[in-house]
Amino acid sequence: MERPGGCACGAVRFVVKAPFMGVGACHCTDCQKASGGGPNYIALAPKDAFAVTRGEAKLYRGRADSGAEAVRAFCGECGTPLWSVPAGLPFIPVKVGAFDDSADLVPGMHLYASSAQPWHQFGGGVPRLEKMPPAP
Repeated sequence: MERPGGCACGAVRFVVKAPFMGVGACHCTDCQKASGGGPNYIALAPKDAFAVTRGEAKLYRGRADSGAEAVRAFCGECGTPLWSVPAGLPFIPVKVGAFDDSADLVPGMHLYASSAQPWHQFGGGVPRLEKMPPAP
């Protein structure tokens, strides 16, 4: 399995070379800012299966709801949000929209549902977690 992706202008490219650990929609306020309003759709790639193949992403460092450092990668040329690097976790949350083909990446859970905008409609019986699930 190999799934390539990158930014809108092509300056940054990456590949994931293993099955995803999960796909979800995150409604935390930081993800809403990164997405421009609604949830941020992410696919959890095992850290050792993720590689940048072209360019270098810019990094924004902030604090997650847990208080740990949260790092968000984006293209410095076109601004496309690309992935995040959560501290101490075995995966990289990659933005679903950054993949070349993401039609099969259906969210299996909603994270931080307690922070979702009141106008966001949940559907399809997908589980809603108030915050993050416990770390593995």
